[in-house]
Amino acid sequence: MTKSEEECFRVFVAERMDRWRRTAYLLSRDWHAADDVVSVTVGKLYRHWRKVRAADNPDAYAQRVLARAWLDETARPWRRERATAELPERAMHEPHGFLDRDGLNALLGSLGPRQRAVVVLRYYLDYSVEETAEVLGISAGTVKSQSARGLETLRRQVVPMGGLS
Repeated sequence: MTKSEEECFRVFVAERMDRWRRTAYLLSRDWHAADDVVSVTVGKLYRHWRKVRAADNPDAYAQRVLARAWLDETARPWRRERATAELPERAMHEPHGFLDRDGLNALLGSLGPRQRAVVVLRYYLDYSVEETAEVLGISAGTVKSQSARGLETLRRQVVPMGGLS
């Protein structure tokens, strides 16, 4: 990589780092895991920088790398285990839903990895069905069904069956 290409890469990454980190956090719900995913993403983008620059939409290319890096990370066995000295307290659901980050974190945690990826891409990053399908490497129909199922799961968590009191 030439010096000018490396400088372009640094600028590209610096301008997007905060967004990538927030997106990775919403997917993983853990800042350390988010940093790991972003690091993997930056490494992959660096290795394939000429390809990234030549892409029609470098931002979409980078987002696809990030989403897939996170999905790969969820498949690792040590990510599925959570060691704890005490059992956590049961979550208290407020009748009108959650308005805080911990509540959002708990809600996103109720979704499986693929549903969470679809919901974050569609409703946090405002991607279209087609863009989400391309980023995750799935069909548009799968995006629609995962969105519907994910939103239904979130609704059940926010408003328990029987409606508001």
